[in-house]
Amino acid sequence: MERDTGPDHVQERRREVLRKASVALRGPVVALWEVSSQVEAVTLLTSTLNPPYHATALDLDGTLRRWGALVQGSRWVGCRLDAGRWCVVPVSTQPPAPPPGGRERRSRERITLDLVALCLGQFEPPSPGRSRPRLPESDALLELARQPSVIAHEVANPLTAALVNLELCVERVREETSLEIRFRAALLEELGSVEDGMDQAIAFLRSIQERARGALARSERFDAAQVVRSCVALERPLARKRGVALEGIVTVDGMFLRGDPNALYQILTNLIRNAVTASRGRRAPVVVSLAQLGETLRLTVEDQGVGIAAEHLARIFEPGFTTSEFGPGTGTGLAVVRHLTGEVFGGRVEVDSAPGRGSTFRVTLPLPPQRTPVLRG
Repeated sequence: MERDTGPDHVQERRREVLRKASVALRGPVVALWEVSSQVEAVTLLTSTLNPPYHATALDLDGTLRRWGALVQGSRWVGCRLDAGRWCVVPVSTQPPAPPPGGRERRSRERITLDLVALCLGQFEPPSPGRSRPRLPESDALLELARQPSVIAHEVANPLTAALVNLELCVERVREETSLEIRFRAALLEELGSVEDGMDQAIAFLRSIQERARGALARSERFDAAQVVRSCVALERPLARKRGVALEGIVTVDGMFLRGDPNALYQILTNLIRNAVTASRGRRAPVVVSLAQLGETLRLTVEDQGVGIAAEHLARIFEPGFTTSEFGPGTGTGLAVVRHLTGEVFGGRVEVDSAPGRGSTFRVTLPLPPQRTPVLRG
């Protein structure tokens, strides 16, 4: 039986964090416990209402006592994995220390729960001597999103390890002479696309870490068309996997922007993935286009998906606001799009949408002086 841990709205936000963790871990009940004065694990909250007893009966002897970490009043979050194993981590307001030598050794489940514990830590009252206020009105997921270096660190390290394994796999495929030549060539091409996507993602995450540490934002002159073509090519397999065709129409070449090319890539990736999610189950493709409009570049992402209700249009760029059903997102993607468009490129984002008709997002980016004359559109 759960114990009341605060006002209903705080309780529900905590539960939402646990629910998202359960989805990420593919279904197990995720629970929040507190070690009582009687040295028992008291269930405070779970990802589902009325879970089975075995899913929340934390084995103290096999977990906390084994580590010598049994502290009265401490809070822990975790779940029972396959074969009856438990994975639990302490609720904390600080991210875990970087792994020794920069090599990630935690399991996928442990990494997920470390992030969940950090989210839940945002709801905890401040420790003695600390002035940080409790967050009764804020979403802990958004508070965590305001700590970009945490997200970047937690994702970049396992992604880098996965990339190393992928590179080893590619080498083995190249050396495997028993494979039919055309099949091997096609497989290497697909694996190469995955490598490119992972490289791009890691570059994003490392740049986020650098900015979070106070480093200057990357600023360089780059060809916008190349970034758009690359992004569409890398996102197309993922869209295809979800049953959605992705088309790219680029009518400009040699138009250069100044800023962080990773930021433009991130803008477009967020818009494409939102459009693909809205288009699942429909036959119409998602169309990405880049064209010159006077002294600006117009980047457009158009879908014929579910659309957005009129009462939601004014709020879709607010951090944390989402029209998605529970699970698919945290409502930060469009906020990131607007922030990067304005702060990095001095541009603006507009949307035209209606339920059943789909959505069109238009990103207008001012062109800096070009080294060659700009043709008027």
